[in-house]
Amino acid sequence: MAESPTVGAQAPDFTLTSDGGEPVTLSQLRGKKVILYFYPKDDTSGCTTQACGFRDQHPQIEEKNALVLGVSPDGQKAHQKFKTKFDLPFTLLVDSEHAVAEAYGVWGEKSMYGKKYFGITRSHFVIDEGGTIIQAEVKVSPADSVKRAVAALG
Repeated sequence: MAESPTVGAQAPDFTLTSDGGEPVTLSQLRGKKVILYFYPKDDTSGCTTQACGFRDQHPQIEEKNALVLGVSPDGQKAHQKFKTKFDLPFTLLVDSEHAVAEAYGVWGEKSMYGKKYFGITRSHFVIDEGGTIIQAEVKVSPADSVKRAVAALG
């Protein structure tokens, strides 16, 4: 697993397809703060807790001139279904090749019930208006991720 970028580093740029089929490029969002969060899978318990937490905090996030981007390896259809089911007001991005997760150091070997596999480590990065990382949390719990990311917006 690659090293995660740290606080003070420039956020690795990327372009991914959104749940709506549009390309989203991180560097084109300059001028806004971004909560970029990585989660393993749509519509699973921890991922739903995290997504709904960001949904519930969305008005406060917008007040801070910020937006939320959720990233997982799931495809566009799965993202659309997840977004609709839980009324998520933010964009979900498709990282099917996990290149962005690798660039952020959150793709690696995991273990569940003694079985090893590769996947995303739940994490978030708060990025300021100039593209600098102001908070990096890797291996964070779903509820703590939301609280800490929103607090980091100032």
